[in-house]
Amino acid sequence: MIIIVTLIIILKNIMSRMDNIAATLPHPEKTTQPVPVATDRRINSKELLGNEGRVIIEHDGQHYLLRQTHAGKLILTK
Repeated sequence: MIIIVTLIIILKNIMSRMDNIAATLPHPEKTTQPVPVATDRRINSKELLGNEGRVIIEHDGQHYLLRQTHAGKLILTK
């Protein structure tokens, strides 16, 4: 019985410490959204994709295809 009570106390202390650590971390929903800066370049997707609705982007020697779906969303594939 003493062992069980001791284990419960230890687990409560660990949980309390984890809660304290979690409270100091930034919320994921706040860090996932990029904040636009006045100096960020903006390119209209119609200019970028052209009449074809697709463009190949070269990055670090790799080629990526950026295309617009029928639903109007953008998909980037390698």
